Amino acid sequence: MRELVYYVAVSIDGYIAAPDGSYDAFPLEGDHVATMVSEFSDAIPAHVLSALGLSAAGDRFDTVIQGRASYDIALREGITRPYSHLAEYVATRSGKPAPEGVTFTADPLATVRQLKEQPGLGIYLCGGGTLAGSLLPEIDRLILKRNPIVLGDGIRLFGPADPTMIRFDLVGCRTFGSGVAIEEYVRSAD
Repeated sequence: MRELVYYVAVSIDGYIAAPDGSYDAFPLEGDHVATMVSEFSDAIPAHVLSALGLSAAGDRFDTVIQGRASYDIALREGITRPYSHLAEYVATRSGKPAPEGVTFTADPLATVRQLKEQPGLGIYLCGGGTLAGSLLPEIDRLILKRNPIVLGDGIRLFGPADPTMIRFDLVGCRTFGSGVAIEEYVRSAD
């Protein structure tokens, strides 16, 4: 069965963005970037890959699901398919028609459950926190790019969700001179 993987940058105090939704406090330079590009190229937007002269490896993810606020970041720049190298799903209740190549879903939990039953690679949960909180029952793996900053407030890793305890086991942690740590967790079998 396919995995739903929440791959996200996060502060030491558990925020994925500032209160206004900005994430520019997270460093985009440092020795951790080479690992992000080489191992997680499928999770880099197509226009960024193109600007870097790269292409997605196509070996980790073949599908992305993101919240409407995350999708709107690219849409404001006129980019209707930020992850054109992946099957794209956007959780939204807007009722507006989706651009060609993008699927809008008002029930992301049901959508993820259906996707997990289909053959394919991993499903990349791009954000945001509220969506991650609603999909927590289906998240199989967390890959956290823990940044050496304290935001103090903002968008929480799992949004406003108050879930029952779900255990994840740490299966790997790599630290970099930049201060970033990539922590990988899998849902506990217990």
